[in-house]
Amino acid sequence: MVERALSFGSVAETYEEFRPGYPAELLEVVMAYAGQPIRTALEIGAGTGKATRVFAQGGIAITASEPDAAMLAEMQKHVPANVTTVLAAFEDLPLESSYDLVYSAAALHWTKPEGRWERMSALVRPGGVFASFGAPIQLADLALREAARAARAPYLADDGVPSPDGTAADLPMQWPGTELQKSEWFTDVQQSIVEHRLTMSAQDYIGHLSTVSAYVLLEPADRDEVFRLVLDVLPETVELDAQIHVHLARRN
Repeated sequence: MVERALSFGSVAETYEEFRPGYPAELLEVVMAYAGQPIRTALEIGAGTGKATRVFAQGGIAITASEPDAAMLAEMQKHVPANVTTVLAAFEDLPLESSYDLVYSAAALHWTKPEGRWERMSALVRPGGVFASFGAPIQLADLALREAARAARAPYLADDGVPSPDGTAADLPMQWPGTELQKSEWFTDVQQSIVEHRLTMSAQDYIGHLSTVSAYVLLEPADRDEVFRLVLDVLPETVELDAQIHVHLARRN
């Protein structure tokens, strides 16, 4: 997992170009849950700042942390002045400050499980909010999804990231909600979905895949062949299901 977590720097500019951003509705969901003003926030694993820019629009003073120097450098090109950037993994963040909100966009699964929630509780002020969200982007057409899976199968059986605690995908509460429910430091755990659909060219979809860790770690020749095979089964334009899975909890 560590190798996959630190694989994105090699494709930082491509990540910024092809990874979709987040809709403003996501910020609205988090603010509604908070039920009070959020003035300060810490972001864990900010990447190139896709979510950072949405939350910064809410007038929040954000500290955006990112463990990969290349990703951090790309983020610094795009975030506004109310964002402070920090080169650090979650496990290395100092615990001297606490925030109204701590959030992670498609990055929490890269953190180490040992002591995760005790450390998180030290970063969220009492009564503050923790939020985790991600968009497992998939082809909306099930037949196309299966065709793409079959095309990549000789080189890559699965391009997703397994649930860190092994929670089955068909259970009502998904990770990290499952862990938050067991945590002594957090309460009022909620799970919701923000619907999000995208339309893009097949070429841009391949560009998106090129930023997914499972593909980044393939040998270059194999990666090129996978993309050729997948592109062959796709129409010129594809619709993507990019619904955002949101987990929220309140610090005791």
